[in-house]
Amino acid sequence: MNGIVYLNGEFIDAAAAKVSAFDRGFIFGDGIYEVVPVLNGRLVDREDFWERFERSLAAIELSLPLSKSDFGGVLEEVVWRNNLKEGGVYMQITRGVADRDFKFIKGLKPTCFVFCYEKDIVANPDAATGIEVVSVEDIRWKRRDIKSISLLAQCYAKEQAVKAGAYEGFMVENGFVTEATSSSAFIIKDNVLITKPLSNEILPGIRRKVILGFAEKAGLEIRQRPFTMQDVYDADEVFISAATLPIL
Repeated sequence: MNGIVYLNGEFIDAAAAKVSAFDRGFIFGDGIYEVVPVLNGRLVDREDFWERFERSLAAIELSLPLSKSDFGGVLEEVVWRNNLKEGGVYMQITRGVADRDFKFIKGLKPTCFVFCYEKDIVANPDAATGIEVVSVEDIRWKRRDIKSISLLAQCYAKEQAVKAGAYEGFMVENGFVTEATSSSAFIIKDNVLITKPLSNEILPGIRRKVILGFAEKAGLEIRQRPFTMQDVYDADEVFISAATLPIL
């Protein structure tokens, strides 16, 4: 890792960034994260990503240590200091440092960390070739609408997909696809766009929201309903979306 990051009020070299071994994010995965895409050096759909970030923080009773305006300034400065033109900005808030205790500890100073990275979004080579997807078991917790930093289940599922020779895994629970390991899942059949409806079973993807908006304006029929892997096999088109990906 290199470049300039933001950590608890300071802009520092990435190699110098250090947090306590007793941070609850390290011990429990007690924190929230968000990734905002950057195109042409500018944050894209920042308000939508911010609203989701705030919802996730509120869901686990975690307060932001900065105002919305100040935090937005931090994101912009990280992009500027690193001269980022295309990629993503990662922001993470954990509950802070405390003795190990399962209950939420009140009055802690949250740990705030922001970094950015380069990534080809528009010219992603996978967009030209397409990707392979396999099914994997969805073993996650029941609050998948919260963008928690606890991502072991997703990492495990992604690894199973990669070992099977695929780019992505469609997670399956009770016979139905919930979403992909790190993206939203869609199919098209007979000119109907199908995706699972929002609930606590999936993350409310920002790209998902944008795609549904475009589809509606284009007059494409949309059905938000559960679908199976057999539906995937029978579909005319299958694709995924995520913050720092084109439609794949």
